[in-house]
Amino acid sequence: MTEKNYDAEIEEKVEDVAEVVPTKEDYEAELKRIIKSDAPSVVKREQIEDYHDNDIAAVLEDLDISERQSLYKLLGLDRISDVFEYLDDPEEFFEELEPELAADILEKMEPDAAVDILDELEEEKSERLVELMEDEAREDIDLIQSYDEDEIGSKMTTNFVTVTLDLSIKEAMKTLVAQAADNDNITTIYVLDEEGKFYGAIDLPDLIIARSNDELETLVTTSYPYVYANETVDECIEDLKDYQEDSIPVLDHDKHILGVITSQDLVEVVDEEMGEDYAKFAGLADEEDLNEPLGQSLKKRVPWLVTLLFLGLIVASVTGMFEHVIHGLTVIVFFQSVILGMSGNVGTQTLGVTIRVLMDEELTFGQQMKFVLKEIRVGFFNGLIVGAIAMLVTGAYIHFIKGRVVAEAFAISGCISGALWVAMIISSFVGAIVPIIFSKIKVDPAVASGPLISTINDLVAVVTYYSLCGVLLVNLIH
Repeated sequence: MTEKNYDAEIEEKVEDVAEVVPTKEDYEAELKRIIKSDAPSVVKREQIEDYHDNDIAAVLEDLDISERQSLYKLLGLDRISDVFEYLDDPEEFFEELEPELAADILEKMEPDAAVDILDELEEEKSERLVELMEDEAREDIDLIQSYDEDEIGSKMTTNFVTVTLDLSIKEAMKTLVAQAADNDNITTIYVLDEEGKFYGAIDLPDLIIARSNDELETLVTTSYPYVYANETVDECIEDLKDYQEDSIPVLDHDKHILGVITSQDLVEVVDEEMGEDYAKFAGLADEEDLNEPLGQSLKKRVPWLVTLLFLGLIVASVTGMFEHVIHGLTVIVFFQSVILGMSGNVGTQTLGVTIRVLMDEELTFGQQMKFVLKEIRVGFFNGLIVGAIAMLVTGAYIHFIKGRVVAEAFAISGCISGALWVAMIISSFVGAIVPIIFSKIKVDPAVASGPLISTINDLVAVVTYYSLCGVLLVNLIH
């Protein structure tokens, strides 16, 4: 069989496989049909029970208010609270609920999810709903709200199960079953010592298969990871990710369990951190959302833009110091944007790599310096390659388009190439060292992505470019 025929046979088999892949059911469309149908409520309820809460949440926006109200009655309080936890903007739907029903739903929800919703509602309505809630739920919410937004305690849930160390295996199982009615986060069971402090953890399967005459302590992992409620998210997020547990206990300073961080909470925290870092890369103080008011967006953006304006004026003033060079050889002005742009691009690339490394690794000082040297080497060789290409292209442009003689054209392009090379090396160094310095002084390195890196790189590029042109072209070659 020839290679051509073999390739054709492979392609034919791939197409055959693609044709037999079945299409997935459209659960959302099915749910809409059920909800909008004229079937009796009992029939609708039985049919909807088979669908996932996330699919039900996805169709709520496509229903009108009356259809949603009917759906709430079909689902019942427990199911509604589960569905609302899958909504991206549940506060919108809370606005159309009666206060008593809204308070009941919040009570059934995970406390951290309830807090997120209350924080998005108007303060007066939020306080009213909290007043309508039962004491236990209110205490959980007050506890979580007592922590600042950047503290891990604000991300925890109070849905967890504990047993005491003095129990037998049989007694521990009874305690677990009793608590499971109100707390479904039971895959990890936390053990308390005689003083009620965190002692360790037991995996549910280990407790289930244990013999009744075994000692409970033999099942306990005493070196189980934990965090303190007052720790900042930035301080402990990497540790939480590394352990990959279903949940990790959150303790007060006396080692009493206040709550837990679940894997779902962790995913949300990581997503928030990525969003915040992306906003900082854009020069914003905070993230913006789709429905944010104009005034709020302006408040976040204008301060940085004004700062950038003044920093840009500094760069312009430095450029003015080379007026005699520009006056003597105006053609070099055409290529200033190339130098500035490439310098900024290199700095941004290096910055992104550096912040990623700082997030993932606990680097020693020696390792950090080794990383900086590596980035300088990358900038060195990138500058050689890009500079060589720039020399050829700009030299040809100045000769053929601007009509300069070959020697003059390539003298100018040589300065452009050299300035580009030096600027890319220095920009690599600045992009690596600045976030490391920020990290050392306990400042979020992501903020370095904005004005500071850009301004330093622009200054370096301007000074390098016009200095080379002044020394080589104006003073030496005349």
